Amino acid sequence: MEFEPDDDVRRLCVDRLGERAGGDLAALARPGFRLEAADAGQAADAADAVDAATGDRKPTGRCRLGGPALLEPDTTWPEFHGVPLSLHAVIDTDQLSPWPTGEGPDRSPGLLNFFHLDPDLPYDSVKDLEFSAPAACRVVPADPTRAVERPAPHPARSYPGRAVHAAPVTTLPDCWDLPDDAVAYDPDAHWGAASLLLDAFGDLDGNNSGGHQAFGWPGLSHTVPVVGFQDDEPYVHLLQLNEDHEFGWGWGDAGTLYFLIPESALRAGDFTRAEPHMRCC
Repeated sequence: MEFEPDDDVRRLCVDRLGERAGGDLAALARPGFRLEAADAGQAADAADAVDAATGDRKPTGRCRLGGPALLEPDTTWPEFHGVPLSLHAVIDTDQLSPWPTGEGPDRSPGLLNFFHLDPDLPYDSVKDLEFSAPAACRVVPADPTRAVERPAPHPARSYPGRAVHAAPVTTLPDCWDLPDDAVAYDPDAHWGAASLLLDAFGDLDGNNSGGHQAFGWPGLSHTVPVVGFQDDEPYVHLLQLNEDHEFGWGWGDAGTLYFLIPESALRAGDFTRAEPHMRCC
């Protein structure tokens, strides 16, 4: 679920769930960034994200979807079983404000290039590749002062570049990402925490499911948790990419691609442990 930065999320949670459960849910709030297409003709300006005269949204630094990668000169283009990965997004974390320090390193990691397997090859030649394997995605950081544009090598698929405005938002987990032990609920009235949230937040649950988003809690997870624990280690959401016809993106029926990383790896700045997760109807 997504809210504007100046919304009183704690008050909303308490009003709908009561002091105890509402306080539990509000404590799970995480900062995120809604990735919106920047308006044409606007130059990036971290100090003033929206044009005061026109209301147009400016690009947030070098954030973009598609386009060439922004890599340091000595960085090797990532591959999976010899097939080059496709660049899906670049997030300029130096320009994200506020930087979500609670889950990651104390300082932003610069540019993050998000790659996933999507070769421009006949299906029969790639049908045996596991597109959901951890190595089928890569998150590659780059020093903004050294990064240069790098076009995708054949047969990696290239997408048109779209500059994006990263709008700060406050996020809460949707019902399927809420563990039963995260909030207090009456087991005689609800079959789990998800049931409690569906009753109290049914009008808001999944309200950030239709767009692209960096960090925070992901949008609608199609009745299956996205962020959770694997091998008893908590995971953190890095990027959500939804179906987008301009890029030809689609991961199943109304599907979404998520990039996740173990919390300990994010704190250490070790993006080699990022993983792709896909959900669809």
